[in-house]
Amino acid sequence: MIQDIDFSNLHTLKKPHSVDLELKWRISMADLASKTCEVCRVGAPLATQEEIDEFMQQLQGWELVEIDGVKRLQKNFKFNNFEDALSFTNKIGELCKQENHHPSILTEWGKVTVTWWSHKIKGLHANDFIMAAKTDDLL
Repeated sequence: MIQDIDFSNLHTLKKPHSVDLELKWRISMADLASKTCEVCRVGAPLATQEEIDEFMQQLQGWELVEIDGVKRLQKNFKFNNFEDALSFTNKIGELCKQENHHPSILTEWGKVTVTWWSHKIKGLHANDFIMAAKTDDLL
């Protein structure tokens, strides 16, 4: 059961009108990395621009990119060598298995590029922002 949220002191925000939006608002107001991904089904709503703006304030160094008409989150991580980059890539892989959400990962010498988006809905969902924060916590 979803509890009511007190919006009285959040005068700049509007109360959401659906269960999915209410969940996203609760996530946006809490620590993203402490959350768990929800099952993202076909037809789930994409994150709105207002939600994206709120989530992005909680992430450092992530960029919004659009590839093939699909909004995504992307970040480049720098390392001293290939071994460290590969180790980080493997940590991301373990995280993905736990959360059942998978990014695009490009591993190069001294660099890992991670791109998150929700394949089923062809865009950004709260899960992508949760996973971006969890990715940062792997460092």
